[in-house]
Amino acid sequence: MQEPISPAQQHRENLAGEMKAASRVTIIGMILDAVLGVIKVIGGALFNSQALLVDGIHSFTDVASDLVVLGVMKVSRQEPDDDHPYGHQRIETFGTLVLGSILIAVGAALAWETPTPDRGWRGYCAWLAGSGGSCSVCCGQGMDFPIHTPRRPEDPLGSDYRQRLAQPNDAFSSVVVLVSTAGAMLGMVWLDVFAAVVIAGIIIHIGWKFTWDSVKELVDTGLSQEDTEMLKSIARDTDGVRNVHELRSRRMGHDILLDIHLVVRPEISVSEGHQIGMQVVSGMRDALDNIRDINFHIDAENDEDQPLTSERLPSREDIRAILARHLGELPQHSRLRLHYLKNKVHLELFLDSPEGETVFSSSNIREELGDYPWFGSVRVWVAGP
Repeated sequence: MQEPISPAQQHRENLAGEMKAASRVTIIGMILDAVLGVIKVIGGALFNSQALLVDGIHSFTDVASDLVVLGVMKVSRQEPDDDHPYGHQRIETFGTLVLGSILIAVGAALAWETPTPDRGWRGYCAWLAGSGGSCSVCCGQGMDFPIHTPRRPEDPLGSDYRQRLAQPNDAFSSVVVLVSTAGAMLGMVWLDVFAAVVIAGIIIHIGWKFTWDSVKELVDTGLSQEDTEMLKSIARDTDGVRNVHELRSRRMGHDILLDIHLVVRPEISVSEGHQIGMQVVSGMRDALDNIRDINFHIDAENDEDQPLTSERLPSREDIRAILARHLGELPQHSRLRLHYLKNKVHLELFLDSPEGETVFSSSNIREELGDYPWFGSVRVWVAGP
């Protein structure tokens, strides 16, 4: 019989599979981007097409981003250690921030340095550049097709870098090149410069999106309101949960970290409260498969509706000492259960024999402890014969 896999071991296997699959897809995309970029740059330089030249540089920015992917992904997918107990996914976020900043700078430089086209070559060059633009559109669509398909739930590729490829920016820029060269064929040579500026704007837009998304993650921006409400509904629908409050979330790379407070019945045991929390965790993981860690806090009352429990309330040892001072030591096999609710302490005393009830009756305890401001109520349970 095969032994069950521990959660830690399962996580390590998932990380290894994710790295292998993501690296394979990244390398394939990088090679295709490089080949297409060379074709575009050579074509743009030979045929004096600024749009095709800038679109080739756009493809090379994809190559650069893929190189960053391979380097950052290897580091960010390392296992948690003593210095990084939550993992290294923020390295991926930092890499995205740096890459976005570079793209913004490259796009701005391309837009600023775009020269006026040479009209002397416009007829011959327009036809050749138009052929290159048509090839670019076909190749770009062929490269994007397998990436545009919906991601399956079991697909491990969730990196922000790979999500970049799901956007049709390459194909759109190629269409811009095709339209500009078609206009140049008709004598509107200025369209070539205009298209080059548009493509530079696309590069800046991609860089800005990378940068802004990374900044939001670094400042611990939470999940969307829709996802937050969905997770709260899952928790509320779990058997044993009375209410949910203080659901907080943040991201680390592709992973989601959650903190949630669950209100349960105050009379249940600690182990039952923990089991209820585990049921909530299971339901949330089924809803969002990239939840890495969930910290749940079990509350006996809603802290949002009641004042916070004072740390000045007496401890178990304090209460046992007070009872001993007023009524004597508790019987040897008795059990004392305490409930800290609404800034009061409510006592439950379990006696194994009726003899102890003569001293530790509910009325005697109320009479002796009634003047203490922290005293709430008392119930005494006596074992039957």
